[in-house]
Amino acid sequence: MRSARLRRTRRASAVTLVSAMTLTALAACGTSSSSDNDGDGASQQSTQSGGPADASAPLDPKTKVSITIDCMPPAAKAAELKEWKEDVAAFNKTYPNVTIEGRSTPGQCLEPPRFTAMLKAKSQPDVFYTYFTDLPQVLSEDGAEDISAYVTDKTVPGLKDIDPNVLGTLKKDGKLYGLPTSNYTMGLLVNRKLFKDAGLDPDAPPRTWDEVRAAAKKIAALGEGISGFGEYSAGNTGGWHFTAQLYSLGGDIVDPSGKKAAFNNDLGKQVAKNLHAMRWEDDSMGKTQLLKWGDLQKQIATDKLGMFLAAPDDIAYMVQQLGAKYENFGMGPIPGGTNTLAGGNGYMIKKGISPDKIKAAVAWLDFKNLTVGKGQFDWARTKADKLPVGIPQPNFWMNGSKTQDDASRVEHATMPVANFKTFMDNTVPGKAEPPKAQEIYKVLDNVMSGILTNKDADVDKLLSTAETQVNQVLANQ
Repeated sequence: MRSARLRRTRRASAVTLVSAMTLTALAACGTSSSSDNDGDGASQQSTQSGGPADASAPLDPKTKVSITIDCMPPAAKAAELKEWKEDVAAFNKTYPNVTIEGRSTPGQCLEPPRFTAMLKAKSQPDVFYTYFTDLPQVLSEDGAEDISAYVTDKTVPGLKDIDPNVLGTLKKDGKLYGLPTSNYTMGLLVNRKLFKDAGLDPDAPPRTWDEVRAAAKKIAALGEGISGFGEYSAGNTGGWHFTAQLYSLGGDIVDPSGKKAAFNNDLGKQVAKNLHAMRWEDDSMGKTQLLKWGDLQKQIATDKLGMFLAAPDDIAYMVQQLGAKYENFGMGPIPGGTNTLAGGNGYMIKKGISPDKIKAAVAWLDFKNLTVGKGQFDWARTKADKLPVGIPQPNFWMNGSKTQDDASRVEHATMPVANFKTFMDNTVPGKAEPPKAQEIYKVLDNVMSGILTNKDADVDKLLSTAETQVNQVLANQ
């Protein structure tokens, strides 16, 4: 299961992991077909039945081909690596002549400079990891194959049950350039212990920003250095959360044309002035500011913070990495509830590789990431391997697949799933990040840091300056 935390490492600093290593699943001998391991054989015609003229047909099991796959778990993640190896072996029972060559990348998976350099050099693996927001950059470098013809109900049987909004993030002009691995939407993460200590109901988290402000004051009144509500204001994460709060009220960062800033208005001022009041009038946000991703997680995990905006998988991070307890956390939908910031990640397929390699890639992605009960959705195995089960997302399923997957999550849960009921029962429409997101977030960091570090901050001036700067960013698209 791919973490939203990894997506945020591209927003902030890269996580240092073990050096690169490779796992190769040895393929059995079989009928030969195109196997251009350098990825430059798109012009070659397949000798199997499923060549370019029949892209929608599943991969012929006799096809002999080797594909490189991004983001194999590193040795430091022993349980995830074990599952990867198991999945390769299971996949090879159906496709014995396909060699899966996994690549474990330092910075799992790719910090911005490395990702950009890889695209420019055309050195990406055959199947490479991306965030939903990466599509414009990938297409500008002509880096991904249009896989529309290869992805059908025959090759991806669960296709009809994948949320079309999630698939839509991987499309451009009606063409499909990738397949999803995970998705997330932001909600309000709460510390259940502090809620109870403050006389609040952790099963009914605040649903409006006025309620957040009131609850934050009660929690901060507990004293002992406890903050009621926390926010980011550095490392691009402040702008990211300003965006989320504005979305929650129905606002936007850019106008529909994508060419002008749209946040310097009444809704943008409402977000900014509410945060300023919480910080300076209520003293409910703590004195330590200029926080970035990881700081709020440490605070709430040590019972020093009552609530903050987060994706659900922050909880797994805090338990696995910070020693927290699952039962201490709960979630509600994002206050305001009009929209919530949505994101996720998936895999794209390198432009120019052969049709057989594309077919093998789609078959692998279907098995590993898009089949209920298998691969990343084998919750019985996940529990047995002592990995988290029961976090609400990733969950891009609809219809019967959603019913089946939800039941399995509950059956094999390693945490009290009832703590997330309010979040799950009150779905808020997801809204994608703005264009040029990281550059815009960097600008909006200044708004957030100004509000939270300066009691005399001029909100109107902060937003006006940011508007001018964002318009410059958008003009350079």
